[in-house]
Amino acid sequence: MHLQESGENYLETILILRQKKPHVRSIDIVNETGFSKPSISRAVGILKSNDYIDVDELGCITLTEHGEKVAESIYERHTMLTKFLISFGISEQAAAEDACRIEHVISEETFEKIKDYTEKDR
Repeated sequence: MHLQESGENYLETILILRQKKPHVRSIDIVNETGFSKPSISRAVGILKSNDYIDVDELGCITLTEHGEKVAESIYERHTMLTKFLISFGISEQAAAEDACRIEHVISEETFEKIKDYTEKDR
């Protein structure tokens, strides 16, 4: 299944939340994203049924191996694109917001070139 932009954003959010706290639950995603509980519940169900996440009996959400790879890829794109845009003098907030949109549509080839450029010692 091809994951839509919103699904990629949820996986990235779970990854980021996991870095901040030991357990991630749906309510944490609600608080982080500002989306409604029903929206998050639906997204969690879709991600679980497509093997991107697991949810235990206490409601703790963990990324599956596949979900982890997708989340890390999206997060890498986000951080690298943000850094790239900031290097042009764009404010951190605008760069992060733009990177969040770009990260889902940029080709692998273009991203790799930006990554190479950004990682060079300048």
